[in-house]
Amino acid sequence: MGQVAIVGGTGQEGFGLGLRWARAGLGVVLGSRVRERAEEAVQRARQLGPGNVLGATNREAAEAGEVVVLAIPFDAHEEILAGLREVVRGKVVVDTTVPLRRLNPPELLVPPEGSSALRVQSLLPEARVVAAFHTVSAHKLRRLDRELEEDTLVCGDDPLAKERVADLAKALGLRAVDGGGLDQAATAERLAALVIGLNWRYRRKAVGIRFVGL
Repeated sequence: MGQVAIVGGTGQEGFGLGLRWARAGLGVVLGSRVRERAEEAVQRARQLGPGNVLGATNREAAEAGEVVVLAIPFDAHEEILAGLREVVRGKVVVDTTVPLRRLNPPELLVPPEGSSALRVQSLLPEARVVAAFHTVSAHKLRRLDRELEEDTLVCGDDPLAKERVADLAKALGLRAVDGGGLDQAATAERLAALVIGLNWRYRRKAVGIRFVGL
C-alpha cells in the first residue's frame, strides 16, 4: 500500500492514526495548515516509535498520499477542502469527522446533506469518499502500548475504495465492518456521538464498539 496522507495530522485523532500506521510499516504524511506544526508532529512521532513519517502542508500531503484521511473539524471542511479538490481527484478520501456542537456532553450536528461524509462528497465530487474510524478513541490510538480490540464501521459507495480502507483498519488492529453505502455514514456519526457521550458520562477516555455475532 502506498503513502497515507492525513489532513489535520497534527490533531489528536490524526496524529494517533499516523502513529499506528507508521508502526505497521506504512508511509505516513502528516498534514497541517502550517508546515512548522507538521514538522513538530513528525519529531514527536519519531520519539514515540519507529516508522516512515513525513510532514507537509495539508495540500502537499493530499498530493503525496495514495489514500487521504480527513482528521479535521467539521467547521473547517469548506475552507480546507476547497484547496484539495483538484489534488484528490480519483483518490480514496476517508472522512473520520464527527460533527458536534460543543456542549457538555457534546451533541451531534446534522448538516443539510445528512452527514459529514455526504458533505465531503459534495465538496469533493470526484473523490472516492469513504467514512470510517469515527468511534476509535484518539486517546487509545496514541497509547502504542495498548492493542485496539474494537470494530470500525466502513461506509461508502465504491467497493474497491472500501476494501482499501478496510486494509487500513486491519493495519491499526481494528476489525472493519461493512456498514453499507455512504448514506449510512450518518449512522456511524450518530454512534460516535453516543460513544463520546458515554466517555463524558462515565469519565472514560477510550470507550469503543464491538459488534457480536458477525
